[in-house]
Amino acid sequence: MAAESNGLSRNGSGHACPLGRCDGSGWILGEDGLAYECDCLAPRLAKARSAGVNSVIPARYRGVSFDRPPITEIDSVVVNAVRDWVEDLDRNLAEGRGLWLMGDTGTGKTSLAMLVSKEVLKRNRTVAIYSLPKLFARIRATYDAGPEGDSYTEFFESLCSVDLLHLEDLGTEKRTEWVLEQLYALINERYERQNSILVTTNFDQSQLEEQLGDRILSRLVEICGDPLPLYGTDHRLEFRPPESRAD
Repeated sequence: MAAESNGLSRNGSGHACPLGRCDGSGWILGEDGLAYECDCLAPRLAKARSAGVNSVIPARYRGVSFDRPPITEIDSVVVNAVRDWVEDLDRNLAEGRGLWLMGDTGTGKTSLAMLVSKEVLKRNRTVAIYSLPKLFARIRATYDAGPEGDSYTEFFESLCSVDLLHLEDLGTEKRTEWVLEQLYALINERYERQNSILVTTNFDQSQLEEQLGDRILSRLVEICGDPLPLYGTDHRLEFRPPESRAD
């Protein structure tokens, strides 16, 4: 049934159904006179809920790909594990399975993680991308938000609702009671909702447990499985032009 002839008036939002099934409202009027949810509605609502989070791939990582450097120079065992996750992306997100990239500075953790987030966004799924310092700064900003700004509750719900929460540099934040409280609330809520998390960290499992505590770590292990280790030389220093290196 064509959108113009299904008996529903246009909602005035200017949205068109990407599937060509409804009039843009997210609902289809059946021949029995009842309204049925269009398949476009759930993704649209998810995007609306995540409107207040950062989902922009940084310029440096917009060209990342499995078939070009630096990804082709990373340990193939880890790259293949990430590729397998991406190939089964929809099921992994549906079942709340994530990824945990662990290792030395400059070994490609962030490039791989950004590649995953880029692929998730290409599938029209939602992602929130934050380094831990920026995340906590954003949370603090909600405390001072006026009537027009996002409240803490709204921002927290957005973080919990996105298909993938991408956290960079886990463990580098200063350990305080407030930091641990915020991290536990966020990770536990996503754990209970079975929503995926992607983390990068320079710390190994025992160091993270010391930094974050076993309650947070056990939930991360449940969501992300075993960490994918990346060790070796710092490629950022290795490939810097000679004139830009420190004396």
